[in-house]
Parts: sequence; C-alpha cells; structure tokens
Amino acid sequence: MHGTIFTLLKRYVQTQYDHSTWIQLLENSGLTATDFDHKHVYPDEHMYRLVGQASAMTGIPAHELQEKLGEYLVPDLMYMYQKLLQPEWTTLDMLEHTEYTMHRQVRSEHTENAPPVLNVTRIGPDELFIDYVSKRRMGALAVGIVRGVAAYYDEADVIKIEPTTSENGEEVRIRVRRLR
Repeated sequence: MHGTIFTLLKRYVQTQYDHSTWIQLLENSGLTATDFDHKHVYPDEHMYRLVGQASAMTGIPAHELQEKLGEYLVPDLMYMYQKLLQPEWTTLDMLEHTEYTMHRQVRSEHTENAPPVLNVTRIGPDELFIDYVSKRRMGALAVGIVRGVAAYYDEADVIKIEPTTSENGEEVRIRVRRLR
C-alpha cells in the first residue's frame, strides 16, 4: 500500500486522538515511526496490523475504522489529483472516472502499487454500481472514500451509499444513488 495512505492514517490518528496514541498503535502493531514515508510502498500487512490494533484499542470494529479513514482521506486525495478533476463533475461523475484517471496515474507512477480495480457501471443519471476488486479486502475503505467524495461535492445529504455485498470480500459491490 502506498506510503501516502500510511502518512494520512498517522495524521488521522493524531487529530482524532493524539500523538501518543499513534506511538502506542505503532508499538502494539510491532512497527516503528520511521516505517512510513509518502514516497514508498509498504506491505499491506502493515495496514492490517494497524487497523486491527486500532480496533482492539478503541473497541470500534475494523470495517468502521476503515470507513472513517476513507472519508478522512478524500480532501487530501482530491487535492493531490485536482489536475485530473473536471469542474463540472458531481459525486457520481467523479466515481465513474476514478479508475481511468486517478488509479491509472497511480499505476503509471508507482508500478509496484496496486490500487483496487473499480469497475463502475452507470445505471442512469442518478445511479451507479461500483464493483471494487482487490485482494486487500478493504471494501470498507472504499465505502468511506465514496462517502468522503459525496461530502467533498457537498452532496452527502443526497447521496445514498449501499454496500450490497460484504465489505470484507475481494469483490465488493457498492450501489450509489442520488436521491431526488
């Protein structure tokens, strides 16, 4: 997993809790503070250990923590990829184009990185399905990112997000609808 995600996870923990919580999380996970930098890719196992330990420390289920992190990531991700965004896009447009814009760039810049494959099917002007495919089994993170994208486009109150399969699988289907 790309180091940027770990860097943002660190900031999330520090802002939601504090720096000592981050240090404790690293220690409980058997990792060190020097393990992450935004220019490298790290084993997915590091993220699993951190999320698992964070769940144990907070009592919050791992999938909920992944969703919260996903929402938190969006402003930074949108800033990083702003040159790829079109000003007329809405939440559904952004989601429809993620695979062929942002994920394509990530794969070309970091060949060792493997963001999930997002097969998006637009059902109509107000609905689409996202088929998340990844051996990482972090569909909950994707659900959180979708929520964060809706908030970014100021549509959180009109976008309904429904995972239609388990968020733990290698393949997760997410239904996204704009309510009228």
